[in-house]
Order: sequence, then C-alpha cells, then structure tokens
Amino acid sequence: MYTPKHFNEPDTATLHALMRAQPLATLVTLASSGLDANHLPLHLSTEPQPLGTLRGHVARANPLWKDLSPELEVLAVFHGVQAYVSPNWYPTKAEHGKAVPTWNYAVVHAHGTLKVIEDASWLRAHLNALTAHNEASQAQPWKPSDAPADYLEKMMSAIIGIEITITRLSGKFKLSQNQPESNQMGALHGLRETGHPPSLAMAALMEQVLGTGKQSS
Repeated sequence: MYTPKHFNEPDTATLHALMRAQPLATLVTLASSGLDANHLPLHLSTEPQPLGTLRGHVARANPLWKDLSPELEVLAVFHGVQAYVSPNWYPTKAEHGKAVPTWNYAVVHAHGTLKVIEDASWLRAHLNALTAHNEASQAQPWKPSDAPADYLEKMMSAIIGIEITITRLSGKFKLSQNQPESNQMGALHGLRETGHPPSLAMAALMEQVLGTGKQSS
C-alpha cells in the first residue's frame, strides 16, 4: 500500500480500534487460479503481542480453505470511514484556483499466515467471542446457546475456522494532513454541511486525528 509519510498511522492501538469497529474484512489469498478475495468478519485478539491474531470462519463449500498455500502470506483489508472532498471547500481554491477533488479514507492492512482449524471446541469459542462482541450493544444480546442445540450443531458442521497470526500491520489515514489548516477547516465544514452520515463520520475522525475544527463544532 502506497503510504506517504503524512498519511501513515503507526500506532497499533489505533489500528486495532479500526479493526474492531469495522470487522468486515476483505481477505485476499492466492489460489491455484490466481488472486481471490472473500469478505468476512474477522475477530481480533491482541495476543500474541504486539500485533495479535484474527479469527473467523468460512463455509465448508468455500474453496478458500482447500485451495491455499500455507507458506504464503494472506492479506486482510479493513475499511474505515471514507468520504469525497470537494475542492470548492478549500479557501485556497477561491484565492488561486489551484485545487482538485480528493477522497479521504482510513484503512488497515493486516498481513499474516493463515491456518485452517476444524476443532469443534475452537469453533464454538470463536463463535461465542464473535457474537458477544457484535451483540454487546443489544438490549438482550443473542448467544449461540439461544439456538436449539441440534440446529446449532448442524450450522456449525457447515463452517470451518480460520486463524491468521498477524506478522505485519499498516495503516493509512488520509485525512487532509497534506493541506494547510485553512483547507482542513474548509473540508470539515463542507463534510458537515452535506449531512451525509459517512461525511459526518469523516469530519469526526479528522477532528480526532488532526486536532482541528473542534472550535467550530
């Protein structure tokens, strides 16, 4: 991933936070037919330190777990907030016209080795952890044990576990860091004015990372 210095996010805790908030990853693997991409939620564990482990599951019918070279790295891409930025929002555009559109976004790349796991106890623990994380905001969180035992066993027999030990972690937070503060403020105002939820989320992330614009909130 091409990452200019001003867009690089090196803090592991920040990257982990995005991965937890946006767990639906694009998992890129090399199959016999070439590159393949699957989209699945991956649950992050911080162990082993410092980068952690990703755990997930796929359908047994999915060839991913069979058509895989275990010695090759895989890549899991986690997509954070993203939004279009208009040059009309930049004060410098009104001054000299030298401005072009861009796209702001946050993304994390996790590289690692993938292991296929068929152990039922591991799979049950994984499903419990995955659902507990995603059901935490519910008034009455659903648990796998809420389903009839025979139904749950049938559903579990149709999936297989995967575990990725993270060996490299990189983050790109492209948030107008390359623009003067006046343009950053203009982008924040423009994003807010759209009223579009992704744009509002991007404005909030820019405030958090850049530490600018809060006075105009």
